[in-house]
Amino acid sequence: MRKKKMRAVVIGCGTLGAHVANLLVEAGYAVGAVDVEATAFRRLSLLYGGETVEGDGTELAVLRNAKVEDANLVVATTREDNANLMIAQVAKAEFRVPRVFARVHDPEREPLCRRLGVDPICPSSVAVDITMQAIREGGGQ
Repeated sequence: MRKKKMRAVVIGCGTLGAHVANLLVEAGYAVGAVDVEATAFRRLSLLYGGETVEGDGTELAVLRNAKVEDANLVVATTREDNANLMIAQVAKAEFRVPRVFARVHDPEREPLCRRLGVDPICPSSVAVDITMQAIREGGGQ
């Protein structure tokens, strides 16, 4: 019996979203990428091979078209924190996706993500963590 591929849907195909989608394909996932702008899909690798859906990821019809109901993983990486949080909530509550990530630019929204059962991706927090680690490791040099 053939094992079914894990499915991931990435909503927001900017620099971060496209990179995540490309890496998920490389890792063997069946991937769907969603963006309001068809030109955003140009950021995907020539080897991408996944699906693309043009549309607003905050709309249920677009999420259904992207087969979010079959996803094991959803990553919301649009430019807007509120849109990402909304997409994440819908993926969790409506589609029962087991693992959901949402990019939030505001570090104060990370606790909200966690309360919703969503893994936050906060570029500011990551940058601060890396900076502080480098300072600790390098001392005062």
